[in-house]
Amino acid sequence: MMVARWSIDAKFGHKPDVVNSLSQWFNDIGSQIGWSKNKYRIITGSVGALESQVVSEITIESLTELNDSWNKLGDIPQHASWSKSLEPHIVSGTQKWEIYRIVE
Repeated sequence: MMVARWSIDAKFGHKPDVVNSLSQWFNDIGSQIGWSKNKYRIITGSVGALESQVVSEITIESLTELNDSWNKLGDIPQHASWSKSLEPHIVSGTQKWEIYRIVE
């Protein structure tokens, strides 16, 4: 098992917009690639982390599963339009993926 983390920084005052948008993405788009509520969570920076950071964590079986999910995104037109609607709320260039292996 693995955890794939996608993080992005919200512009000052825009964190609620980013969280709401990401939550809507999981409902509308993530569900189409197999990311159901029991596989993900959304967290935000609090103590010792950037308060502007919004992170989604997805539990996956393997990198192959993650790659298959990413490939499916290319077939969902809503994903591109969602990305464009998110852009005004985020700090450009801060998005990144990190993959962690679950050991216990």
